[in-house]
Amino acid sequence: MLLHALPLDGSMWAEQMHLLPGATHAPTLYSSGETIDVWARAALEPLTGGNIIVVGCSVGGSCALEIATSAPERVSALVLIGTKAKHHPDPTFHASALRLIGEEGLEVAWESYWAPLFSRATSAATINRAKEMALRSSAAEIARGVTVFHTRPSRDHCLTTFPGPITIVSGADDVAPGPRASTSQAASTVNGRVHVLPACGHYVPLERPLALNAILRDVIGSQERG
Repeated sequence: MLLHALPLDGSMWAEQMHLLPGATHAPTLYSSGETIDVWARAALEPLTGGNIIVVGCSVGGSCALEIATSAPERVSALVLIGTKAKHHPDPTFHASALRLIGEEGLEVAWESYWAPLFSRATSAATINRAKEMALRSSAAEIARGVTVFHTRPSRDHCLTTFPGPITIVSGADDVAPGPRASTSQAASTVNGRVHVLPACGHYVPLERPLALNAILRDVIGSQERG
């Protein structure tokens, strides 16, 4: 299961869909509702059984943690990319983001909030593809995603209690939460490791797809061997 970041959609995982052909689910979650638990239920609903490797980027990682918290028996491994498990709500920032989206539009919001999360080493073509993807969604959908992100609960306890492997991935140039926070989170896990990818920002699946694919193949292989 591949869970997307804001303000992107399930197509951000195009370079990862072939890793488990016919057994990979990459939903777009904006229409599911306005809370992370509703997103988690919607992501799980089409799937049967367990042994799910849940991979999430940014708010998708928060959704992955929510799934592991609510249905741990169905999750065999977690991969968290650019994800911060502990959350301190900031209602003022939440309100200002919604106001900017509503009054100025998605393109202004993209330049303000999400374009700066890419590494300076990332090609303009990659950033432009991501922008085009983001602008395919409506302002209402992205605003819903912003609300999910800002109202999510802390799930740092999941890092310390989830018994399966947790792989944490960060771009070296990411600032949300960044390599230092990611390394600290990995150290708190029962069975975790961290990968910090050079010349990469927040959107690892787009910025460093080959490096991420190697990490995911290793996770898949370890589950198949286990």
